[in-house]
Amino acid sequence: MIAQQRILSLGRLVLQPNQSTNTAFQISWTILRVVAGIVMVHNGLDKLANIESFAQAYVAYLGLPFPITFSYMAAFTELIGAPLVALGLFTRPAALGLFFTMLVAMYHHVKVAGLSIPYLELSALYAATFLFFVVNGGGRFAVDALLSNVLGGVLSQQTDGKRVSLETVFQLSDEAKTKAKSGL
Repeated sequence: MIAQQRILSLGRLVLQPNQSTNTAFQISWTILRVVAGIVMVHNGLDKLANIESFAQAYVAYLGLPFPITFSYMAAFTELIGAPLVALGLFTRPAALGLFFTMLVAMYHHVKVAGLSIPYLELSALYAATFLFFVVNGGGRFAVDALLSNVLGGVLSQQTDGKRVSLETVFQLSDEAKTKAKSGL
């Protein structure tokens, strides 16, 4: 029972966004999340369109082993993670995968062109955006917030049940003490 509560608490911690009561901020947060998720999808599609070429030009160039495997991992991280971010579903884990994918892209750009801003610009903006979602979650208007509220309700029901059982134990122990005193 305690392990189940810990898992639920951890799930709620991962899903619950850092909250701001400012509705305009939450709407902006949602727009950023949806736009970043939607526009990121094409990167995964582009990789899959010619995976061998991408693997040789980008992954093998970095000296990573298994370039085809890593290329598929990057493509599917973008194809699966980006829509999850757009929906606000498992936002932090999805954004974490996308953040690391963008860090690798930034490393590639630095290795090819040095610290040239035009090469780094897009991947740096994506990386910063996804880091924001890793830290803050999906926001109030994300599926994660809804799931967090559901998990919070489950946890409070379990806690309420424990309170009732503790109250029952104390009442029973008081009754037992009374009976023991009257039996003396």
